[in-house]
Amino acid sequence: MRKSLGVFVLIALGLAMVGCGSGPNSTNVNGNWSAKLTNSSDGSTAYTFNTTFSEMNDGSLTITNFSFTSSGTCFEGQTTQTGSFTLSGDFSGNVKGTFGLTVTSSTGNILTLQGGVGPNNTLTGNWSVTGSTACVGSGTFIFNRS
Repeated sequence: MRKSLGVFVLIALGLAMVGCGSGPNSTNVNGNWSAKLTNSSDGSTAYTFNTTFSEMNDGSLTITNFSFTSSGTCFEGQTTQTGSFTLSGDFSGNVKGTFGLTVTSSTGNILTLQGGVGPNNTLTGNWSVTGSTACVGSGTFIFNRS
């Protein structure tokens, strides 16, 4: 009886850890994404890009295949990207998470995105650009799986 109870407790703990998103590898951020960034000033599209995310064990993101599909002159040429993602949840399917991404151009313009898990398998939040006078702005973003 004791042995059966011990096995039951271990199984229950294992299921609880999986159900709660106990570690970074329990996320589903890995894959191809497309992003649309909208200007807060007038609702127009500021930037769009495609990328591939792979989450690492420490919550950081490996970002590959990054390419702007519209960026104006602020992010022409080489860019570097860094990102992070955390996820948590409960047994009722309520998923919460934070997402961050920074894109830096070779000319010093910096695009910063901060947000989290949105509805329908999206990432949503706010963005801002700093750098040259012509490359400033802010607004909202949405990432969809592509």
